[in-house]
Amino acid sequence: MGEHPVDEELVARVQRGDKRAFDLLVLKYQHRIVKLVSRYVRNPADALDVTQEAFIKAYRALGNFRGESAFYTWLYRIAINTAKNHLSALGRRPKEADVYGADGEPISLDELQSDGDTPEKSLLVDEIKQTILKTMAALPEDLRTAITLREIEGLSYEEIADAMDCPIGTVRSRIFRAREALDAQLKPLIEQ
Repeated sequence: MGEHPVDEELVARVQRGDKRAFDLLVLKYQHRIVKLVSRYVRNPADALDVTQEAFIKAYRALGNFRGESAFYTWLYRIAINTAKNHLSALGRRPKEADVYGADGEPISLDELQSDGDTPEKSLLVDEIKQTILKTMAALPEDLRTAITLREIEGLSYEEIADAMDCPIGTVRSRIFRAREALDAQLKPLIEQ
């Protein structure tokens, strides 16, 4: 049984009044949501509070969940909006995005270096890392969100369209433009 049918069954159980089924959804997704929220809310204690608030909002709204998108896509949207609302309340904007791998863990380019690396190679890796971080931070929020959902969260174009509430063509365009911006900044470094 795939992930979506399990989620659908748990959601149906919650909607019928089984609170333990929601506990299972929380256990399944809590780490992913904490990592997601932490990209916006840098204070770890605040990130946990925002994550808890997102799950509370999801629980309260679950009666209205119609299953038009995957549960995680729906939960992801709630978590992002809760994090943005938290930052708005603090009068801050989200900090620059870090680079994360497919498993949601931060990518450390330093770890990719071997003991035999030259100082020049180490410098180039550091420069590439900084370029990626600066380019991601400089992207408009819609492009940054689209590329993050695709490349880091691994969502399909359809799921991204649901999460961002826009047509699939718009998602494709945003991802293309984000990749173009990254390529333009990295190309001079890689061609050295």
